[in-house]
Formats: sequence, structure tokens, C-alpha cells
Amino acid sequence: MARSPSSGPPSPARPEEPPWVGRKVLVTGASGFIGGRLALRLDGMGAEVHAVSRNPVHRQEPGLSERAIRHAADLRDRETAGTLLRKIRPDVVFHLAGEVDGARDLDLVLPTLESNLLGTVNLLTHASALSGVRVILCGSSEEPRPANEQSPPPSPYAMTKWAATGYAQLFHRLWGVPVTVLRPTMVYGPGQRDARKLVPYLALSLLRGEEPGLTSGSKRADWVYVDDVVDAFVLAAETDRAAGQVLDIGTGVLTSVRETVELLFRISGTSLRPRFGAVADRPLDVAQTADTGPAAEILGWKAVVGLEEGLRRTLAWYAEHR
Repeated sequence: MARSPSSGPPSPARPEEPPWVGRKVLVTGASGFIGGRLALRLDGMGAEVHAVSRNPVHRQEPGLSERAIRHAADLRDRETAGTLLRKIRPDVVFHLAGEVDGARDLDLVLPTLESNLLGTVNLLTHASALSGVRVILCGSSEEPRPANEQSPPPSPYAMTKWAATGYAQLFHRLWGVPVTVLRPTMVYGPGQRDARKLVPYLALSLLRGEEPGLTSGSKRADWVYVDDVVDAFVLAAETDRAAGQVLDIGTGVLTSVRETVELLFRISGTSLRPRFGAVADRPLDVAQTADTGPAAEILGWKAVVGLEEGLRRTLAWYAEHR
């Protein structure tokens, strides 16, 4: 119908709001390395961030915005997980909580089973009852994959991650849960505080003036910068085609531990030397690289921070936050 001359000029089109403004997101493992970085990014994009940790998450938690809504919840308990999801009713669940320890110790079997598998199944079960909830899970590059020639899981941690991926695919096939599994390779960068990991251990050793004791350094890894990984998680939640997919997140470039250590030492300018061979190599270690094609095709994602630049940024962060 034609507009009446008296109806005035048309109203200007309202600009579309950015996709995350006002959306509720639940980030489990928000006190951890990737989870904290992801929560901070989502907050900056305008999302209502609910940060979940097994232990109380304090307002002073490094890396978390003061606007994030903190929740202490043990997802191993089925009722606790259900109460949490029904209370928040999130649009997206980013599940990064778990027992993260790649050691080959027998006493890790039950803790990783309960935290990484039972907690994930509890979340998926309750998410299936809430209409439209997207779920993004953090898998492991040590799961059997084409890129590692289907090598069997080398640790209790990797075994539980492989089982969790299987359950995620089952929930998608049978009950239509829009779940995506991202399998990052060797993640490093600012904010990583676990001194058992290689880069934090090296950085802290250098700051203390100590020569770190290391394995032979023969293991090869695909090093991926944490902010690139966060980009992938955000894109996975924005991309409808990602539902039901299991995607590697890495650079596709293998660099040995020895080469990585030597590069970091050169960047630091130290006169200290690493002590290769001071620690035994872990059994069953295999090269863990990413097949980058599917993430590029489905998410439009590609790692952009090279290893040397990423290590420079990381060392600068440790020097500032020592």
C-alpha cells in the first residue's frame, strides 16, 4: 500500500546489534587458561557471561571481567548441573572444565573419568531438555584422529576426551543437540599459569635465573596461540554448520619441543641453557598436528599468530605479571 504524504519520511533503518549483545553464555572452567580468556572475550563482545568453576570464582580472578556472573558448581553432580542450566537458561554453553593432566598415572583414571566424561554427559543431558541451547566442547588433540593416524589415546585424560566426543556425537544424532567439539593442539600464550606446562615452566625458570630440566625435546607439537583458539570457539558458536562437527584447531605446523625451547631462549636473550635429557620422555607420545582444512571450510577459521610472535607476547606477559 502506498504511503500517505502526511506520514512523513521513512524511519532510518536500525543498525543490527552485534550477534553477542545480550546473549547468555555459560563458560565452564572459567578460572582456567582458555576458559578465562574466552570469558573475557565474550564479555567484551557484549554477552552476559556466566563463569562457572568447581571452586568459588572470585572477582579478582585473573583474566575475568568484573561484569561476569560467577557460579561455583560441581558438574560431576547431575542435579547440580541441571539446576545450573535451568537457572541460567543460556543460549550457548562453552564447556572447558575438567581434569587437565596428560600424565600417564594410574591414579588419574577415576578423577579424569568423573570430571571429563561424567561432567560432560551431565551437561549434555540437561542441555538436551532446553530448546535451542548450543554446546561447544573442548576436546583433545590426543584423541584418535586422521591427523595423528588414529593413534590410540596415550593417557587417561585423552581417553576420557575421546569418550566425551563420542557422547557428543550421540547426543547430536539421537536427540538433535547442536553440539560442536573443538580439538585444540598445543595451546600456549599469556595467562597460562600451570607451571607443569612447558611454556609457563620455561618462562618462570628464566625469570628466576634457573636452567630448566627437560626431556630430550624430540616430541613434535602443533603450537597454537590462545587468542587464535578463542577465535575458533566464538566462530563455532556463531556458525550453524558447525553443529555436529568435530574440528581440529591448530596451525598444521609441527615444531619439536627442542626447537620451541631454543626459539624461546633466543627471544629472551638469556645466557642460560636448557638441560635437555634431564627428565625422561613420556611414554606413547606421538606428534599431534591439526588437519586445518575442516575448520577453515566450516568456520572460516585460520590461526594467524606465528610461533615466534606468540612466544614474544607470552614472555612479555610473564615479565609483567611475574
